[in-house]
Amino acid sequence: MIYLDHAATTPLDQRVLEAMLPYLRDQYGNASSVHAMGQAARRAVDQARGEVAALIGADPSEIIFTSGGTEADNLAVRGLPAAHGDVRTAIVTSAIEHHAVLHACRAEEVRGARLAVVRPDGRGRLDPAAVRQAVDDRTALVTVMAANNELGTIEPVREIAEIAHEKGAIMHTDAVQVAGQLPLDVQELQVDALSLTAHKFYGPKGVGALYLRRGIAVDPLQTGGGQERGRRAGTENVAGIVGFGAAARLARQEMEVRAAHMRTLRDRLWRTLCDLPGAERLGDPQNCLPGHLLVRFRGVDGEALVLNLDLHGICGSMGSACSSGSLEASHVLTGIGLDPQSAREGLRLTVGRGNTTQEIDETASVLRRIVERQRELMVSHG
Repeated sequence: MIYLDHAATTPLDQRVLEAMLPYLRDQYGNASSVHAMGQAARRAVDQARGEVAALIGADPSEIIFTSGGTEADNLAVRGLPAAHGDVRTAIVTSAIEHHAVLHACRAEEVRGARLAVVRPDGRGRLDPAAVRQAVDDRTALVTVMAANNELGTIEPVREIAEIAHEKGAIMHTDAVQVAGQLPLDVQELQVDALSLTAHKFYGPKGVGALYLRRGIAVDPLQTGGGQERGRRAGTENVAGIVGFGAAARLARQEMEVRAAHMRTLRDRLWRTLCDLPGAERLGDPQNCLPGHLLVRFRGVDGEALVLNLDLHGICGSMGSACSSGSLEASHVLTGIGLDPQSAREGLRLTVGRGNTTQEIDETASVLRRIVERQRELMVSHG
């Protein structure tokens, strides 16, 4: 098996698993309990909170643990404007956000919020000037992802945050694809809220976090106990949180080496494919996440490529794993100007720290044969 779908999820690091195991077996206390076992769990959660905060330059008190990136996005998109009451009711976002943001924004629009959706350029990059035109004195929230999950294009978050703040709006960024992959500093970005999740950088699934700058109010999505300082009720997933903290610590320590390795393999893969007829790399190669490669081979269906790669033991995707099974073309690719048919030709191959040169070369060889065979079939069928 050659795994090239790291943007969807990453394998659990053995060291992370080892950190989690005691809290899955012996240290099973509830972090809200006052007895010794409960307080041991509380200390483990607090330590992990510090590690996650350190990954993004935040204070531990500004980290709210959630069930993942989707919940963190929803808490930001739906909870931050609600905290404004009726004073500000408008939201500004982009056309290529993850559905966790876009669908939450649409839900708020149904409830009466005014929604402005800004389109990026053909590389998937947002123009801050276009965002400025969409933001006004009624804007409660501007939410723009730090990097696109399909294209890998990195967005000008700081410039957009400055625009949001000029109008008194809150700035949120979905940094799920960036956290643990590249350096992030919430102070430098000037964001008020930031979403991240553990399973994108070799941590467990089912645990994420929302950074919320001190002094920013949020209306909780769920009520219950007073966990997470009353901002997110529910018994803490202690083992998952511990794993999140361990993954964050390892990411900080190994980030530079990981990114260099991924970038080298990603570029090698593209060099071996770029001479195929109709090959096109999408996104912005000069401003891209280190492991992302989104390509299309004109006239060749992306789903056929994914299925044929899978028959050879190679895992890739057409885009967001959260949209798998959808008959619709990628909203990201149509959002950058491709027609629906062209958008269905996209193939996303995302490299991880464990991939090897041999795997990349094998993938390139297999993919070349598949593309050539698909073109032959197209000719034979007229």
